[in-house]
Amino acid sequence: MRRRRPRALLIDFDGVLRQYDRAIQVEPRYGLEPGAFLAAGLEWTRYLPAVTGEWTRAKWLASIAEATGAPAAALSEWDEYRGYVDESVLAFVREVRASGTPVALVTNATDDLRDDLARFNLAEEFDAIVSSAEIGWHKPSRDFFEAACKVVGLQAEECLLVDDTARNVSGARAAGLSAMRWTGLDDLRYLRTALLSS
Repeated sequence: MRRRRPRALLIDFDGVLRQYDRAIQVEPRYGLEPGAFLAAGLEWTRYLPAVTGEWTRAKWLASIAEATGAPAAALSEWDEYRGYVDESVLAFVREVRASGTPVALVTNATDDLRDDLARFNLAEEFDAIVSSAEIGWHKPSRDFFEAACKVVGLQAEECLLVDDTARNVSGARAAGLSAMRWTGLDDLRYLRTALLSS
């Protein structure tokens, strides 16, 4: 039996729509290993309060500086680089929306997500924005996905999540959504079939 077409696309931000140039590394200039700031920032005791709105991004950055012993200037320099938008993915988002299927950005983010969206001129590119820092729940929790489905006004089984993190894909499926792990632009062929084929 043919699977029913999803009625909404829920798409992740970092790692799917937004990418980072791994060659850009601030830490070695301050005597630290490449990636040290991100590793410190993703430690659960820092990451969780940052992405559930308990901490501001400024507090999260200060915590990273304290953990790594880096000067505030180093964190400011690191934080200035906000990556880039993958234009092929953005074009796909526009294509899906033009077909009449709503697209929601669903992301674990700090409290400045909307500033980032404005920086990249993305604020009007989605039908809904679901930020963990705003709703107080984070992926891969069931509460996050239930909130996201509520925002788009659909049942879980009517929504398709695209995310680059395996645990988030598993969490979405456990909550009743269809979900696909993003591995790169080759995935767009499948997604066009799933969302746009007649």
